[in-house]
Amino acid sequence: MWKPEHRRAAMRRGLRHESDLTDAEWALVAPLIRPAKRGGRPRTVDVREALNAILYVLWTGCQWKALPKDLPPRSTVWDYLDRWEWDGTLTRIHHALYLEVRQKAGREASPTPGIIDSQSTKGAQIRKVQAAEGGRCHQANWRHPPRAVP
Repeated sequence: MWKPEHRRAAMRRGLRHESDLTDAEWALVAPLIRPAKRGGRPRTVDVREALNAILYVLWTGCQWKALPKDLPPRSTVWDYLDRWEWDGTLTRIHHALYLEVRQKAGREASPTPGIIDSQSTKGAQIRKVQAAEGGRCHQANWRHPPRAVP
């Protein structure tokens, strides 16, 4: 049930984009992102902005080329997304946030397994229909009956 304190916590006002991370959210995520490698050029991209850009694409469903100009370039953002997926950073972030949500809900960290009875779920029904093809009628197994094409 939504209470006033929940509503205040969920408000996204004051952020540049609704998908941007708040300071509290960034505090949870920042320790999970690996620092820049030693040697070579120093990192010039703000990692928080790269993550904000990824979240913007997920939040709005926009195309990569439609990223706003106040976020890093799409090639940079895509490189970070690809790198974080490859090195497991996204999995670590997901797992940490998953545990945090379950803990706040008062549940165990790992859910108990559930069993789904195979008799209770129905698959696609296949039915036999008469199909007219080339002037001959024959039976065919189709998932959907043939439709007239206008």
